[in-house]
Amino acid sequence: MAPSLSPIRSHHVAVIGAGAAGLVAARELRREGHSVVVFERQKQVGGTWIYTDHIEPDPLSVDPTRSVVHSSVYGSLRTNLPRECMGYRDFPFVIRSDVSESRDPRRFPSHGEVLAYLQDFAKEFAIEEMIRFDTAVVKVAPAAEEGSGKWRIESTEKEKKVLRDEIYDAVVVCNGHYIEPRHAEIPGISSWPGKEMHSHNYRIPEPFRDQVVVLIGNSASADDISRDIARVAKEVHVACRSNAADTYIERPGYSNLWMHSMIESVHEDGSVVFQNGKTISVDVIMHCTGYKYHFPFLETNGNVTVDDNRVGPLYKDVFSPAFAPWLSFVGIPWKVVPFPMFELQSKWIAGVLSGRIPLPSKEDMMMEIKTLYSTLDAQGIAKRYTHQMGISQV
Repeated sequence: MAPSLSPIRSHHVAVIGAGAAGLVAARELRREGHSVVVFERQKQVGGTWIYTDHIEPDPLSVDPTRSVVHSSVYGSLRTNLPRECMGYRDFPFVIRSDVSESRDPRRFPSHGEVLAYLQDFAKEFAIEEMIRFDTAVVKVAPAAEEGSGKWRIESTEKEKKVLRDEIYDAVVVCNGHYIEPRHAEIPGISSWPGKEMHSHNYRIPEPFRDQVVVLIGNSASADDISRDIARVAKEVHVACRSNAADTYIERPGYSNLWMHSMIESVHEDGSVVFQNGKTISVDVIMHCTGYKYHFPFLETNGNVTVDDNRVGPLYKDVFSPAFAPWLSFVGIPWKVVPFPMFELQSKWIAGVLSGRIPLPSKEDMMMEIKTLYSTLDAQGIAKRYTHQMGISQV
């Protein structure tokens, strides 16, 4: 007698977030036969790709009581990947000529074109019918019945003032990681009189006209924003810790843009001293220093923690061994080709939940995670780079 195949199981799954990760997670889960509810705190799909003029009242975004703005997109932002790499596999990011509104046909398009692509994707696959918009997730925790594997989700629908307390079989966290800023530590900053801000609250160059600005950072936002501001600012100086201590380079094509080593200290007279010995008088210091993984709604009794930007323990950056397969994350790795990665992670999660794809035992998953951490330690890679994939994503 032939062995009977175990039936595909269907589950009730909550997806947190309707950005690029949440949209494709919802689609893949439904394709696999699960029932899906997507929780989205904004009024539309797109997550971090929704541009807004609004910035937070606290320019450093450190005040926990501030009203949070959920986008870090600045006006001039374009993709740093060609559109050919960015699409989901069966919905390529092609130039759309069949739409009435003006679109950006460039190979490295603007943020608005990416948002339009995500809106097209949501429409094409009827994803919006699964989404509860304007709904904030307040709490995600294991349901009281110990070992049931189920999850309790408390949410608030803002305008209707509807509070919900519901039970789901599984939760997929897709809330992005470009909201809660990280900052550089600067000796003397408490008595420095200038303005400090994070790039999360940067939108356009005009407020920096005729000012002397220092940006801290060595990634895409520092590179983009320094060039953007240099068009109107008096001087722009970029400091980063990966530069050698004696670095002092004028950027080609600019007469007012310099690269430095890291800031050594700042002083009450408004001056900034760099490790290269240069001292300048500065109006604004902008931290282009990245973001923290932040899951304020998630209660796991210490089973999933964020320690110096290491979210863990997570098997392959996706499953929490303590709760597998009922708690998973899409979009944790960075320095990646994001949308195709979100899609592959989502296909894996959907297949594991239905029983079609097996996971290793909890013990084997933990063993692999510990081996990864030991390897990173042995290579001298700091915890905060745990989820940096780069070349290894292939």
